[in-house]
Amino acid sequence: MTTDPATDPSAAPGNSSRERILARVRAAVADAPDAPEVTRDYLDTHTPDSAMVDLLAENLADYRAVVHRTDSAGLAELLMRLLAEHGSRTVLVPPGLPPSWLASADPTRIQDREASTAQELDEVDSVVTACAVAIAETGTIVLDGSPDQGRRRISLVPDHHICVVRAPEQVVASVPQAMPRLDPTRPLTWISGPSATSDIELDRVEGVHGPRTLEVVLVED
Repeated sequence: MTTDPATDPSAAPGNSSRERILARVRAAVADAPDAPEVTRDYLDTHTPDSAMVDLLAENLADYRAVVHRTDSAGLAELLMRLLAEHGSRTVLVPPGLPPSWLASADPTRIQDREASTAQELDEVDSVVTACAVAIAETGTIVLDGSPDQGRRRISLVPDHHICVVRAPEQVVASVPQAMPRLDPTRPLTWISGPSATSDIELDRVEGVHGPRTLEVVLVED
């Protein structure tokens, strides 16, 4: 088929294949109506705090995370019990983790150092962190490297991760509601359940890319 450069700009001599394709796309949509405005009403929908926390707990469990619920007064005792039940002798502690959280715990505290190797971190029994935000609809917790969460690697190498979520203040309904709370320049880690992958036969294997066991503590005051 012969094309006329006067009616088809893409046929002009010297145009590359890319230029010809883009020219034809522009010509095809030249008379198209303007796209409708996308409403953001879903960002303003309000779900009761208790319902959001319940939904978060449900979806976390659906991803095979182990969910615990307590209040501030019971947090230290609960963390002590979880570490004891796991048989943890050492626990990796971010530099800004509130000392009161582990005041009752017996394991030896290990501080993450720049010189710490992956092998050294892998030998730690557990890690306890806070979080930046938790998303109810997806059962996701997000870490941003703040002092109470530590560097990304401490939540990826040890095999047992306990993450503390302050509910409902850190819980949002959806991903779009979470984004304004997060700093895109920080090292964000999005966690939906323990590390897991499947081969072509859908055999699930946990602990390949991160902790085999994820326990989430929802602190409700």
